[in-house]
Amino acid sequence: MQDFAGQLAFITGGASGAGFGQAQVFGRAGCRIVIADIRAEAVETARAALAAEGIEVHGIALDITDRAAYAAAADEVERVFGQAPTLLFNTAGVNNFGPIENTTYGDFDWLIGVNLGGVVNGMVTFVPRMIASGKPCHVVTVASLGGFTGSSLAGPYSAAKAAVINLMEGYRQGLEKYDIGVSVVCPANIKSNIAEATLTRPAAFGESGYVEGAEAIASLQSIYQHGMEPTVLAAHVMQGIRDNALYIIPYPETKDMLDQHFQAILASIPPLETDPEGAEKRVKALMDWAANGAKVFVQPKG
Repeated sequence: MQDFAGQLAFITGGASGAGFGQAQVFGRAGCRIVIADIRAEAVETARAALAAEGIEVHGIALDITDRAAYAAAADEVERVFGQAPTLLFNTAGVNNFGPIENTTYGDFDWLIGVNLGGVVNGMVTFVPRMIASGKPCHVVTVASLGGFTGSSLAGPYSAAKAAVINLMEGYRQGLEKYDIGVSVVCPANIKSNIAEATLTRPAAFGESGYVEGAEAIASLQSIYQHGMEPTVLAAHVMQGIRDNALYIIPYPETKDMLDQHFQAILASIPPLETDPEGAEKRVKALMDWAANGAKVFVQPKG
């Protein structure tokens, strides 16, 4: 996708931070914008700001963990615009920090439910509609640099983001034949209000095992205030779509860390000569299955 004029973009977390930056940048490029966010008042504020710029915009209050609400939002988009989105931005996310050994079931359910479950809901809701439209489309999902490594202070968050990266790699392979591109953004730090995410945590998840409150929020804000501007990140995302890039990681300071991490993984693999016959057998079996046995799984349903 090269031309964004007239495209229809659905952006979760679109009322602030990275999502609002995407709405601004893609709206200014001529996209029609749908911002979806759990905070109804923030949706209206963001919608008004975008409309004041002359951007065609529609707002929807949406809890991305609610599948019925997500389906209703997709129906609303099609009623308002007469089509499914051609751009899907799975941007909404939440975070909380604390010792991994203190993590409660509620912490896992909330953090993984939003950061992974919300993405799953976006894909299952919109991908079939995108395919049915027959139009070239693109999906952008915001993961995190933290998805490449584990974290003793953000365990559930990093685990969810790791799953998101893996999931987008799979969708990338599966959707290419429909002319639907897939990119995954892995930011290091964004200037956003994600430090206040705990304020949106539903009471149903019970008490957290982590420290929460004003002091914790202020501590995180001291980091995020120095993050990349959302519109700058969105500009990188736009170029990533134009390049049909799978990974979008516009943070040069992270390269050495990632190199060390993946080198450590590669170093754990023994040389081929330690088991040449076994390796040959396993590779041949996999290749034979891919050429023949896998066909049973990709037949049309029914």
